[in-house]
Amino acid sequence: MEYTQKLIYQSNYWYNDGLQKAKIRDLSGAITSLKKSLQFNSENIAARNLLGLVYYGRGEVGEALVEWILSKNIHPQDNIAGYYIQKIQESPADLDIINQSIRKYNQSLIYCGQGGEDLAIIQLKQVVSSCPSFLRAYQLLALLYLHTEQYSLARQVLKEANKLDTTNELTLRYMHELAQSRRRRRENGEKPEDKPRKKPQTVTYSIGNETIIQPASAIMKENTSRTTIMNILIGLGVGIAFMWFLIMPAVNKSTSTKTNKQVAAFSDKIAEEEAQIAALKTELESYRAVSEETENAQQTAASTKDSYEIVIEMYSHFLNDDISDSAMVEQILKVNPEALGALGRERYDEMKGTLFPRYSETLYYTARENFDVANYAEAAANLTMLMQIDAGYDDGNAMFLLARAYEASGDADNAAQWKERVEKDYPNVDTSQASEDNSDDYEAYDYDYDDDYYDEEYE
Repeated sequence: MEYTQKLIYQSNYWYNDGLQKAKIRDLSGAITSLKKSLQFNSENIAARNLLGLVYYGRGEVGEALVEWILSKNIHPQDNIAGYYIQKIQESPADLDIINQSIRKYNQSLIYCGQGGEDLAIIQLKQVVSSCPSFLRAYQLLALLYLHTEQYSLARQVLKEANKLDTTNELTLRYMHELAQSRRRRRENGEKPEDKPRKKPQTVTYSIGNETIIQPASAIMKENTSRTTIMNILIGLGVGIAFMWFLIMPAVNKSTSTKTNKQVAAFSDKIAEEEAQIAALKTELESYRAVSEETENAQQTAASTKDSYEIVIEMYSHFLNDDISDSAMVEQILKVNPEALGALGRERYDEMKGTLFPRYSETLYYTARENFDVANYAEAAANLTMLMQIDAGYDDGNAMFLLARAYEASGDADNAAQWKERVEKDYPNVDTSQASEDNSDDYEAYDYDYDDDYYDEEYE
């Protein structure tokens, strides 16, 4: 219950964060926070309804309806999501306008892919006029204005898009690109804004030492035959020179400029795709982090539950003394003491303090007896259990006996591992006897019993 409450608290925290961001039109940030809220608690109706409103505020009506329908299915009674759905269904004309806007937006994408920027701009103007909250339409229209170098119109559209969502990554990127373009034009000596050039009202030309200025509409005059021939010859020469020195370089420059624009467009498209991929990777990592955190919380809760159940059950047996020490110790070793509360830890320490020393002694002397009769596998098993209870039992001698049991049974790897640990942690233990004959290992423990004494006591 404690971890479940934590998940609910986390969900409510991210809901409040999303609500604050939605109030200041930070819709992208609000969507991120509300999605995190639903990851911690998918039945947070308030968060799901607010997420639908945020989608609706960006003109994404389809996504909004999905969230509201899910909310209605989770909590059918007294759910404001039903009111939102009803309001949309009550206005078929508005719904039709939204559908038409989505179709025109999709058609604009097709036009862009076919190189029809002008047609796409016409369609998108109609979309933002009929559906003023359609954020994606504003962004695509601004991109087309940037692509066709209509910077003043792009600035106006981006301002509207920024009002809808103040922190949208794509809108901010386009605004940055617009500012960079303005700076580059200033550095190149161009005017910040391109203005249409006025057509000349007069035409100036020279005859001899005289300069004649005439209205543009009065260029054609009646000429004599000699003047006509002279003009033709002069025009032919000027035309050839003009073509050689001006037109051909202009054609080459136009071809180069077009190629450069295409390369820049492809570069921008690649950069945009890379930015989207990076954003998706970041979002995926955040989902994974939240998922791992939730999974760890669930595992910890399960461990706590299991540990409490074992302590309660074993303490009852401990008080009644109705099962063996080995069975109780085996269960107590499964307990995670860090997950227990004060009372549970007290019961755990009480059982551990009584059972572990007693059972450790039993394991140790049983293992020694097994070793003396060359039952090395059983000795190793008992000593391995002892290592789980008290690795330093008998000042490291129990650990050394485990190494010798492995060595005697032919398991050189485990023998070397435990012997190395003995030499590191318990240097006072004499390990030189490991290579001696096993029959001489425990002469000190070969007790000589007095048979007569036992016979007398038996009688």
